[in-house]
Amino acid sequence: MTELLFRDDPYAKDCEATVTAVNDRGGIVLDRTVFYPTGGGQAGDSGHLHVAGGDSITIATAVKGEAPDEVVLVPAEGQTPPPIGATVRAEIDWPQRQRRMRIHTCLHLLSAILPYPVTGGSVGDGKGRLDFDMPELNMDKEEITARLNELVGGGHEVRARWISDAELAAQPDLVKTMSVQPPSGQGQVRLIEVAGCDLQPCGGTHVANTAEIGPVRVRKIEKKGRQNRRVSIVLDE
Repeated sequence: MTELLFRDDPYAKDCEATVTAVNDRGGIVLDRTVFYPTGGGQAGDSGHLHVAGGDSITIATAVKGEAPDEVVLVPAEGQTPPPIGATVRAEIDWPQRQRRMRIHTCLHLLSAILPYPVTGGSVGDGKGRLDFDMPELNMDKEEITARLNELVGGGHEVRARWISDAELAAQPDLVKTMSVQPPSGQGQVRLIEVAGCDLQPCGGTHVANTAEIGPVRVRKIEKKGRQNRRVSIVLDE
């Protein structure tokens, strides 16, 4: 089990940690981490492990381990993992993480503007998309872009809170995703609330206020099936 520092503080860029395991593929497990593992459409963080003594290991990505709340750091090809028990400083690629946080929060705003079931999605580096189960889209790129930027500029607070599995079961309308269900069975589920705009289960990392997202633009809208529309967005920098 790894202490997930990013869950409570997505702005934490590094932390001191101890190597607790190295798996047979060279994946590194720490007792605590700021690295977000791939999940919920959001890619795992990359970065570095700085080992006491001067060595530095490049981390290509992070993934979920077999145990609950276990995060495995995947070294880049050719890197040698540190020994179990080593003290390290784990440091993420912060500019990359921040762009993903901005996009992820903006996708929550997009799901509020288009209140249809979500069939898929992806959080990339400065870009992202959501797929919606809807026969037709009655807004064009310019209108959706304008509405997104209005919500972004509104400075809405973004905060996390928890509810029990039973509370979520009693409010099934909170779940917007059709293809991926929020994890249950651990007693509680994490919600992300964009004040006045959106509330849904999510384990990803987000900015603290929508104003941090900055200008965005709908890049394209695609028809991916009889009732499937894909809306792609990008940071307009």
